[in-house]
Amino acid sequence: MLFDTHTHINVSQFDGEVDDVLERAYEHKVSQLAVVGFDTKTIKKSLELSQTYDNIYSIIGWHPTEAGKYTREIERTLQEQLALPKVVALGEIGLDYYWNNDPKDVQENVFRRQIAIAREMNLPISIHTREAMEDTYKILKSERFPGGIIHSFSGNIDDMQRFLDLGMYISLSGVVTFKKAYDLHEVAKQVDFDKLLIETDAPYLSPVPYRGKRNEPAYVYYVAEKIAQLRGCSFEDVAHQTSQNARKLFKL
Repeated sequence: MLFDTHTHINVSQFDGEVDDVLERAYEHKVSQLAVVGFDTKTIKKSLELSQTYDNIYSIIGWHPTEAGKYTREIERTLQEQLALPKVVALGEIGLDYYWNNDPKDVQENVFRRQIAIAREMNLPISIHTREAMEDTYKILKSERFPGGIIHSFSGNIDDMQRFLDLGMYISLSGVVTFKKAYDLHEVAKQVDFDKLLIETDAPYLSPVPYRGKRNEPAYVYYVAEKIAQLRGCSFEDVAHQTSQNARKLFKL
């Protein structure tokens, strides 16, 4: 069975549909999900979902595009929420220079403060990096943290190796199914099998054959299928190994 390690079924696009979404996921061999909350509203919803459904876990943190809204009060609340049952990681945190809603130094400060919380609470971190790969790497290299994920990895082989050397897991999304995603195809072939995770990032980044439509956890099936094709192994091997990797990282 499959583990979708990064999904957002806690956003408005899935209002009133969670049971149907989970049923379709199960039909596509998805048995476990990590629902990621990235601001006050989505963190609350993620926690509600993980407390309601046995097969859902929470990853919660403050997204870099929201960095300017991060306060001491939010930080205290986040620390309390991170101690709740079924919270398995802190994230998604990092840097986003594409939207660049806040100055780089503000983003970096919020990033480092949350890494410190993860270190204190012994939680892995889930990293969002967009057009900020080099700075993300430099910050992670300078900090101590208890492992983590480069979520929806978008780099090349050299980037992959540098993050692996820091002890990170590499998570591949539906982008790996795109015909011209040549760098990611090589990453899928060469990444250490025991450091590979899969995700949807639903409702975003739908894989082929659903590209351009709303993504959902069921479609992580097609991510695993493509990786199996690229690595020359069975679908079952990818499903087993990536799920085992997730459970190890999340201490399940």
